[in-house]
Amino acid sequence: MPKVNQAHLDARRQQIVDAARARFTEHGFAGTSMADVVAEAGLSTGAIYRYFSSKDDLVIAVCEQGSSAFPNDLTDDAIHDFLEHVRQLAKEKGHARLTAQIYAEAALSPALAEVVRDQLAGLRSKVIELLPEVPNAQATDAAEAFVAICVGYSQQLAVRGDVDPAPFAAALARTVSAGRT
Repeated sequence: MPKVNQAHLDARRQQIVDAARARFTEHGFAGTSMADVVAEAGLSTGAIYRYFSSKDDLVIAVCEQGSSAFPNDLTDDAIHDFLEHVRQLAKEKGHARLTAQIYAEAALSPALAEVVRDQLAGLRSKVIELLPEVPNAQATDAAEAFVAICVGYSQQLAVRGDVDPAPFAAALARTVSAGRT
């Protein structure tokens, strides 16, 4: 029997995660069965279960691969470009709908909640890193508000559809500015 290399295993795992993401985005977690993921991936049931023991494990894997397009600075233009990127992901890939589902599921799943908490903490840390001149307490407050507004914008995209990022970008810029004063 031929030996399968790690690159092949990684590619197969990614194929499954991509199939799950597509199904979850279109049909939701509750509306997607493992059989649906099997069909979407074009693999056997055994192949899916080799990598993931349950649908919950697949949800966590999808969440762990969340977008990481956070801006490298907190200028008005960088903030607007970041939110425009979030908007495009929502339009083209249903990312906001998927994120809304992940947050709802995290309220019920301790394992998923841990992943989401870690991701949100990572975003807050990035904001704090981008405010080196700001005292820690102020930077922490600005980071909390910044992430909350970003999450709110994503939720608005999920529920309302296409939403202009301009007012959210302005609120984020004011949050950053207030943190710097």
